[in-house]
Amino acid sequence: MAGDPEDPHTGVGMIRLIGYFFGVGVALALVAAAGVALYIGTVSKDLPDYEVLARYEPPVTTRVHAADGALMGEFAREQRLFLPIQAIPDRVKAAFLSAEDKSFYTHPGIDMMGLGRALLTNVQNLGSGRRPVGASTITQQVAKNFLLDSSVTYDRKVREMILSFRIEQAYSKDRILELYLNEIYLGFVYPGYGAYGIGAAALVYFDKSVNELTVGEAAYLAALPKGPTNYHPFRHTDRAVERRNWVIDQMVSNGYVDVEEGERAKAESLNVNPRRGGTYLFAGEYFTEEARRAIIARYGEDALYEGGLSIRTTLDPAMQLKARKALQNGLIRYDTLRGYRGPITHIETGDDWGVPLGDVKRLSDVPEWRVAVVLEASGEGLKVGLQPGRQTSGQLAEERQTAFVSKANMTWALRHMSEGKRLRADSPAQVLKPGDVVYVEKTGTGDDAGWLLRQVPEVSGGMVAMDPHTGRVLAMVGGFSFSQSEFNRATQAYRQPGSAFKPILYAAALDNGYTPASVVMDGPITIRVGNQVWEPKNYGGGFAGPSTLRAGIERSRNLMTVRLANDMGMNLVAEYAERFGVYDKMLPVLAMSLGSGETTVMRMVSAYAIMANGGKHITPSLIDRIQDRYGKTVFKHDQRQCEGCNAPAWDGQSEPELIDNAEQVLDPMTAYQITSMMEGVVKRGTATTLAEIGYPMAAKTGTTNDARDVWTVGYTPDLVVGVYIGFDQPRSLGDGATGGGLAAPIFKEFMIDALKDKRPVDFRVPEGMRMIAVDRKSGMRAADGAPGSIVEAFKPGTGPADSYWVIGMDEYEASERAREISPQASEAISSGSGGLY
Repeated sequence: MAGDPEDPHTGVGMIRLIGYFFGVGVALALVAAAGVALYIGTVSKDLPDYEVLARYEPPVTTRVHAADGALMGEFAREQRLFLPIQAIPDRVKAAFLSAEDKSFYTHPGIDMMGLGRALLTNVQNLGSGRRPVGASTITQQVAKNFLLDSSVTYDRKVREMILSFRIEQAYSKDRILELYLNEIYLGFVYPGYGAYGIGAAALVYFDKSVNELTVGEAAYLAALPKGPTNYHPFRHTDRAVERRNWVIDQMVSNGYVDVEEGERAKAESLNVNPRRGGTYLFAGEYFTEEARRAIIARYGEDALYEGGLSIRTTLDPAMQLKARKALQNGLIRYDTLRGYRGPITHIETGDDWGVPLGDVKRLSDVPEWRVAVVLEASGEGLKVGLQPGRQTSGQLAEERQTAFVSKANMTWALRHMSEGKRLRADSPAQVLKPGDVVYVEKTGTGDDAGWLLRQVPEVSGGMVAMDPHTGRVLAMVGGFSFSQSEFNRATQAYRQPGSAFKPILYAAALDNGYTPASVVMDGPITIRVGNQVWEPKNYGGGFAGPSTLRAGIERSRNLMTVRLANDMGMNLVAEYAERFGVYDKMLPVLAMSLGSGETTVMRMVSAYAIMANGGKHITPSLIDRIQDRYGKTVFKHDQRQCEGCNAPAWDGQSEPELIDNAEQVLDPMTAYQITSMMEGVVKRGTATTLAEIGYPMAAKTGTTNDARDVWTVGYTPDLVVGVYIGFDQPRSLGDGATGGGLAAPIFKEFMIDALKDKRPVDFRVPEGMRMIAVDRKSGMRAADGAPGSIVEAFKPGTGPADSYWVIGMDEYEASERAREISPQASEAISSGSGGLY
């Protein structure tokens, strides 16, 4: 019977049928294999070169440090600190392996079990609209993040798997994990400060290095790769804690953490303590920004924001604080004398004044001042509500604090502006009303504590302190507040230096045959250029007749300066001004002799540094050294050579000697002469207030026409400082405003603080200098100690004139006019036997 199992023909048929199906199956398998091979060959075409991973240099944060190593600022497009795998603690690696790929060290790049589970899940989710599950290993994530895009397609997934196999064959597991932990994006706490890599994330979320992370903190960071915004520590706290605890459980399950330690970690809060980006060193904002511009100018933006440079600046943090304090005090002093201009803004106090007050922007770099709203105003003073602080989450604190500003602490504000008129009030209630937002500052402590009313000064200025021997900028303040205005008035504001330019002109004269005892006519002068007539004047009017160069600079005589410039020629003056770096190209006209050209505080300080250091050219620098991401020095400011500094051992040789190869742009003897003359400015001239500092000091003040700009620039043997004050939109600082009255007190306050506890050092007299007593008025030789004499410095081969010479006398009009001005000078002129010129 057909189908009888005992029938031999039936058995043969079954075998043939099985063979048939097997053949068909093999053929189909071959076709499928060919199809898969063809598909894989197609998708693997033009795969990225995975060997680039060996040369991979991720964008790394550039960090800027002060001279003492304090962190000033960080610059990055992607906030990242690259850490070698050896520098990453085991607990951190364990957290990420437990969260992302527990079999990382055993699989060949793809986790087949995980892939199977993912395929099953995706089949079950068909039609649900859910995003497909990828089941990517760490190796696959490296392939995707470094070499592919993030598109959700099967083609991309297959390409990712192929690359993963190849990467596993080419690189060690540690190298792959190192790439992953440094590249992965881990979100942000505050917008704009995203963390790339574990090193940056530890700082951004916990303000710690990776070595300081606890188990719970490491587990929270390991929870973030799945979706940083989904586990934001403040917006989705419960979800973040749940995910972190899951990671901790996985660490316990995988044997990285024991049960007891895991339970303790789960019991903790997230402990997120964000580190805000931007500038970190207090009061260094202007300096940091200037350094940023310098790096971009030298290396470009990519090097700054991706190069991972380590920049050591010249900033002295202690000196910077002193400069900031001195300039701010000076600007406030000037501003308060001119009365109160009104509140910052006005808000509706309502039931909770803290909410609208919290939205008012404060000056982040003036923490001494608090934003406050007037709650009550009376004849006794102001009751104010202080701006609430912010919690770690960024939310406004619930506590509300009040303070009282007494009438005595705001008397300056009783002179106030109202509808464009300056008025005098009798009561604080006539100046401010409830809802007005103001600045206040706490003063005193304990029972003496009180609150002062403050306002941001309208006037501004700049200040620079420099080492004259190296050009290292030790401190720089570009205005009252960087938060208020980022414009740097120390480097970007071009203003007229006025009489502060005179030492450069006098140095040019001394370098070209004139002496401190040379006599110049201080009298009226008329300059005609075409149809234009210029008649310069001395400050305050009047003139002194024939006077020595020393007297001219001590008393800042304009008429003498113009005559001296005219006598030696403005081309020579322009040459020295450019040599000193005051101007790039100076117009050689007489008006420029009085400082009518525009320059910066930085340039003026650099010029004075040449006189302070004995005539050597210096290049001002904010940066000492730059290292690349590998620690190699790529820039060093100090170019001095040191022969013998690297000797392996001492064998009786001489001490190493630093060889200064700086260009000599001024005779050292000339530098001492002009320094000595500017010491006279401090002792007897326009900067006598600086004599109270009690240190050897050379300085010069400057005041421009209409007192639009006022200056003081000066130096000790080892420190040069320049101060400028003026309105950003130039206008008069007021009648009687001078460099000696406004800028010198700021200079003085800073110098007293900066030189405190330092031993006074005299200016060095160059070898061969001749010290000869001369008469102060005539400049002729005098007996040592004679009344009216002064010891003057002369170069070899020079000395006081044997006969009385007056420079510029031929331009001076009738001798009767001279007699009216100064009978003694006229008599001296007529008795001279050497002639006049």
